Amino acid sequence: MNKINLILQAHLPYVRHLEYPKFLEENWLFESLNETYIPLLRMLERLDKDSVDFKLSICFSPTLSTMLTDPALQERFVDYMNGRIELGKKEKKRTQTEDTACHDMACHYLEEAEANLALFEKLERNILSGFRDLHAKNRIELLTTAATHAYLPIYKEYQAAVNTQIAMGLRTHERIFGESARGFWLPECGYYPGLDEILTKNGISWCQLASHAVVTAKDKSIYSGYKPVELPSGLYGFVRNWSITSLVWSSVSGYPCDGDYRDFYRDIGYYLPIDYVRPFIHEPEVRVFTGYKYHAITGKTEDKAYYSRQKAMEKVKLHVDNFLYNIKRRGFTVSSAGVNDPVFNLCFDAELFGHRWYEGIDFLEGFMRKAAEQEEFTLTTPMSIILENGEVEKLRVNESSWGSGGYSDIWLDGSNGWIYRHIFKALERMEELTKRFPEQGTLKGRFLNQALRELLLAMSSDWPCIMHDGTSVTYAEKRLRNHLGSFNVVYSAMSRNTVNTEWLINAEKSSEIFPDIDYRLYKA
Repeated sequence: MNKINLILQAHLPYVRHLEYPKFLEENWLFESLNETYIPLLRMLERLDKDSVDFKLSICFSPTLSTMLTDPALQERFVDYMNGRIELGKKEKKRTQTEDTACHDMACHYLEEAEANLALFEKLERNILSGFRDLHAKNRIELLTTAATHAYLPIYKEYQAAVNTQIAMGLRTHERIFGESARGFWLPECGYYPGLDEILTKNGISWCQLASHAVVTAKDKSIYSGYKPVELPSGLYGFVRNWSITSLVWSSVSGYPCDGDYRDFYRDIGYYLPIDYVRPFIHEPEVRVFTGYKYHAITGKTEDKAYYSRQKAMEKVKLHVDNFLYNIKRRGFTVSSAGVNDPVFNLCFDAELFGHRWYEGIDFLEGFMRKAAEQEEFTLTTPMSIILENGEVEKLRVNESSWGSGGYSDIWLDGSNGWIYRHIFKALERMEELTKRFPEQGTLKGRFLNQALRELLLAMSSDWPCIMHDGTSVTYAEKRLRNHLGSFNVVYSAMSRNTVNTEWLINAEKSSEIFPDIDYRLYKA
């Protein structure tokens, strides 16, 4: 029996700018909602309705969960979707006489947008309630992650900061989902020796680990990640299976690279006349993705073929069969080596499916339906595996991540290394504040809470990652400087034992995240 442990991570940085009528980076949330989160929920509800015996695990990061439950952002998403629907109606009409080969897809996009908005409204604009219902049916396991998805190995010398990231992640999960999480998604699969102890003390039972964690471990691995790993603190680690996940994950040879699939970049927002798309882009005439894309990947050429939904769905079926074949073949090899009932830990960013890889949701659905039908496979979750009390192996795992190079290259290089001397200084000052003001209530307590809130937001792994990738660098740098600047406002004022009340009220309104934050967590 091949046990398939599918773990998805849904995460976006906290972006909320109500001071503007529209804000470009808020589209990160709206696009992911329309193209990944809602289609994923619709697909899982279909499986449940059809009584498919499926299980998977999913992590909604605290920053994403906060945005998904924010009434102001929910309202903005409705406006966004109404715009997509209006554009769809225009495209449906336009493609009857122009670009007629695109007409079927224009109709398809319009229908999808209307269905997504209908489900969003049916759930009273809180899609997390739909995932919570599936969790209650024991279909999915919900887990959490660090408060702002901080890359934890970089902060290993600041245990109070690491502990606060974990504790606030757990608090936010419990506040939104109504129960504690047992699993913890390590941001970027970032692990370092000793992190397991902090997770265990916070009540966490398991986390995922990077593929090469067992290869570089201090102890020789017997099961090579095909069984859970027990770390020194007793925490269970589930090692990501590189050979299988790369069939999807690889940007060079993965399934999403197939020429029959839809091209992510060729969007009408960038090539149709500006007067036509102006109502659906950003002022002043900033072209953006609209979601209406009519070309296939085809190849590295400017002359892209039109996308065929039928061809793409046929290719999905082939790739599902190939994926299951590779798991079955690998399972046979591993079983022959003495590892019975191997566990395949398949860890992915959720946004890959639907958003980046348009056919990805269809792939997941086909994969789970076929796996549930065949005796060689069983879909499971980490907690289900732990409760079985099966075979495990004790390992001491070295520092690792799933980033390029396997360590911290993405989050600490020449493009972003400068940020840490400022963050580290702020961490030291936060420790100083908690010692000087150990029990502050009312106004000063709120002031110190805001300092910790700004510090956690500055620690987000998204800012150095954006700088490394060279995308939206100006925005990332501005956010980082603003959060650290706000922290320093509190530090300077508290050094004089004063509170800037007007500033505090404005700061709390601009970042309505972690309403239950307590600065005293930092000294824990």
